[in-house]
Amino acid sequence: MEKFDAIIIGTGQAGPALAASLAKNGFKTAIIEKGHLGGTCVNVGCTPTKAYVASARRVFAAGNSEEHGVILEGNLKIDLKRIKQRKDKLIQDSRSGLEKMFADTENLTLIRGKATFLDQHTVQVKNEKYTAAKFYINVGGRPRIPEDFKAIDYLTNESILELEDIPEHLVIIGGGYIGLEFGQMFRRFGSKVTILEKGDQLLKKEDDDIAQEIAEILKDSGIDVKLNSDCISAEKSDTGISVNYNCEGNIEKIKASHVLVATGRIPNTDDLGLDKAGVKLDKAGFIVVNNELQTSAAHIWALGDCNGEGAFTHTAYNDFQIVNSHLFEERKRYLSDRFTCYAAFIDPPLARVGLNETDIKKQGLKAKVAIRPMSKIARAKEKGETAGKLKIFIENETNKILGATFLGAGADEYIHTVIDQMYAGASYEVIRDAIHIHPTVSELLPTMLENPKEL
Repeated sequence: MEKFDAIIIGTGQAGPALAASLAKNGFKTAIIEKGHLGGTCVNVGCTPTKAYVASARRVFAAGNSEEHGVILEGNLKIDLKRIKQRKDKLIQDSRSGLEKMFADTENLTLIRGKATFLDQHTVQVKNEKYTAAKFYINVGGRPRIPEDFKAIDYLTNESILELEDIPEHLVIIGGGYIGLEFGQMFRRFGSKVTILEKGDQLLKKEDDDIAQEIAEILKDSGIDVKLNSDCISAEKSDTGISVNYNCEGNIEKIKASHVLVATGRIPNTDDLGLDKAGVKLDKAGFIVVNNELQTSAAHIWALGDCNGEGAFTHTAYNDFQIVNSHLFEERKRYLSDRFTCYAAFIDPPLARVGLNETDIKKQGLKAKVAIRPMSKIARAKEKGETAGKLKIFIENETNKILGATFLGAGADEYIHTVIDQMYAGASYEVIRDAIHIHPTVSELLPTMLENPKEL
């Protein structure tokens, strides 16, 4: 049985950085991976999907530039095989970089295979056993597949990236961030797209007005959005797949060539033997952690998607920063330091930080809001991209920014102006009184903050 000072399970975003830090600081370290190096982001998340989003954006620009005086003559051809090849190279470059880093790092051993706890300090991988004083669980998550779809040949956010032919009719189950990104990109590639959402709005975490604007953007692009679609199921048919929805009255049926199930994700914690390690899970299967990401077992920490404290690459990396600070740094970081921030990479993108209007009203906070439609921003008009709006929320008592929701061209970039001010603990007046570069979208952030209104 080989002994290590520390064992990391999983090579997603938090794992390699932590492994390198532990090894550099003299810890004999192992990192275990059952699949491809890099976790969700590199293999089936950020890297491949944003490569596809970039291709879809090129398609959109090529076919929607006549008002700018750019006219495309002839047919525009979409080669999904080439799009996939480009994506595959990006992924392989990242995997190869990680492989080299692991091989070149002293005190670090890469172990291939699936890890299972045998007791609090021992894991088994294939036929070998390994023991360590400290463990760091970084196993990520996977798509959740409802029972009603397990009998058909469904797609997930992973398998849809392996297609080499454009679907004739893609039906997407779920109106969340993943479903909308794939829906818009495949509509631009030429698929007929239908989105079925059981709720009364897309993106249930967002304010009603933002969700409505997003629905209109998708509908204007030719996507059929069906809300309040309950009792969704699917079955094989002679011509492909029959998707059924609605229980009351007549059952509606849609003929689909492909079905993408985008109904959320679940953590990869059910087969690790965590009960033998003394690690507690919540009802959804996420590992319960404290403010330092320590689990119920004092020598085990959980990072990334499996701890339920953020389902993003940037939060996973911040998990590494938190754990690493308590190991090796004078300045300590904590989970509670973090402001939730994320983006949905539809076009135009949605970007969020902190609280939105719904959150503020639920918490009973006294606040003001500043709103600016993209249609009243010169740079957006010059670009011909006027869909969306900007919203910034300010706490009355402190004048600090509670959060912001931006929907508009470039929103995933200029949201960081607000994020940085929130981490600085600054008054909104700092942005209000700043001078930004003209002509940009973000130059209107100071202007819109001149006269915030009471919520």
